Amino acid sequence: MGGGGTGPVPAQVPGLELTAFGAVGMLTPLVLFRTLSRSAQEGGSRVACRTRRIVIAVPTFREMLANAKSAIREVEPAEAEQEIADGPAVVLDVREPDEYEQGALPGAVHIPRGTLETSVEGRIPDKSSHVVVYCAGGIRSAFAAQTMQELGYTDVASVVGGFNRWKDEGRAWLAPRSLAPEQRNRYQRHLLLPEVGEAGQLALLDSKVLLLGAGGLGSPAALYLAAAGVGTLGIIDMDVVDASNLQRQILHNTDRIGERKVDSAKKTLTLINPDVNVVAYDVRLGADNILDIIDGYDVIVDGTDNFPTRYLVNDASLRKRIPVVHGSIFRFEGQATVFNPYEGPCYRCMIPEPPPAELAPSCAEAGVLGVLPGIVGSIQAVEAIKILLGVGETLQGRLLAYDALEQSFRTFKVHRDPLCPACGPDAGPIVIAEYDDLCMPHPVAAPAGH
Repeated sequence: MGGGGTGPVPAQVPGLELTAFGAVGMLTPLVLFRTLSRSAQEGGSRVACRTRRIVIAVPTFREMLANAKSAIREVEPAEAEQEIADGPAVVLDVREPDEYEQGALPGAVHIPRGTLETSVEGRIPDKSSHVVVYCAGGIRSAFAAQTMQELGYTDVASVVGGFNRWKDEGRAWLAPRSLAPEQRNRYQRHLLLPEVGEAGQLALLDSKVLLLGAGGLGSPAALYLAAAGVGTLGIIDMDVVDASNLQRQILHNTDRIGERKVDSAKKTLTLINPDVNVVAYDVRLGADNILDIIDGYDVIVDGTDNFPTRYLVNDASLRKRIPVVHGSIFRFEGQATVFNPYEGPCYRCMIPEPPPAELAPSCAEAGVLGVLPGIVGSIQAVEAIKILLGVGETLQGRLLAYDALEQSFRTFKVHRDPLCPACGPDAGPIVIAEYDDLCMPHPVAAPAGH
C-alpha cells in the first residue's frame, strides 16, 4: 500500500459491501465500496454492477492522542505529588494487573484501562472528586482522563510520564499486596463489587472469625464465610456427629456419623476453600478458657443454644471488645442481631435475665424446621462480613425476627440499658465465672482486707 495512494481495490462482488484501507498523509481513509444496482442474470449472462466509492477520514493514533491531551489537564510528577499531598485526591492507576503488582503509588485505586468505563462510577462515585490518573508512561492515562471527562468527572489530571517517570525521580511508591490469579478467579464476583473489591477481599483473607458451635447455625455461617474467603475460621464444639443432626447441620454428612464435629467441619470447609485456615477447638467453652479462645478474633458468631453460655460469651466479648453476631432459632422462628461492645446494646441489655425454663425449651425438646438455621445462619454470615469490611448498616441496636410460617421479617429496636450491670456506665468490673440457670450477674469480690 503506497504512502499517497488508496491501496488495492478489492474484487467487486455483486450485492456485497466491501472495505479497504489506505493512507493519505496523517489520516487513514476508510474506503467503502457500496453496490448501487445490478441487472438481472439471464441465460448465463454476467451480472452487471455499478459501485460508488466513499472515503471517510479516520484519525491516526497520534492524532487521537493529541486530541485527548488537548482536552485534558496534564501534570508533571512533582505537581501531582503536591496535589496528592494537599488532598483530598483520588489516585487512579489504569495499568494492567501485572504492572500494578510490580509497584504502585500508595493508596491508588486500581482500575485497568480496559474496564474503566464499566467500573469507574462504582469505584469513584463522586464525580466532583479531584482524580490524579497515571499509567506506565502517560498515554493510557491521557485517554482515561478524557473518558472520565466524557463520563462527567470534572476535576481529572493525567500524570506526564506515568509511573515510570514517577519512580525514576525517586518519589514514593510501594509494591502492593495483590491476589494471586487463582484467587482473582475464585473471588471474581466479590471483586466486581465496589464495596468489596481487591482491598476488601484481602481484608477478608486477613480476618479471623470464631464460630461458637458447628451445628445448625454454625453450619451455614461457616460455609458462607469460608466461601467468601475469611482467612481464619475458629470453630468450637465438643460434640460428635449424630444422625439426628443431619436434618439441619449441613457441615456434616452420613459418612461422618460418630466423628468429632470440629473435625468434620474442618474437612468440609477446607474442601470448599483451601485459602481458609480452620482452627478446631474440641473443648467445652467455659469460664476457664473463654478469654484465651476468643483472644485475637475480629468477630464472634454465636450459635450457642443455652442461656448460661450466652451470658458468659457476652461478658467475655465485653472484656475483649469483640463484636458478637448473635443468632437463635426456635421451631419456625429465628432471630439475629449484633452486639458491638460499648457501641450498642449487649446481650444483657436485651435480655436482663433468662425466662423460666418451661417458657424457653431447647430445639431438642420443641423441634426446629430444618431449613430455618440455614436462613438465620446465612444472615449471621452477612453481618460478620459487613463488620469485617466496614460496609453497610449492621444489626447493631436492632433485632431481626423471622417467622417461617408467615414468611415475614420484623425489626425491633434494642437500646442500651443505662442500668445494665454488664455494659452500663456505672457497671463494675466484669467477672468471668460460670453461670447457673438463673444467669444473674456475678458479684465483684471485695478487695483483700475488707
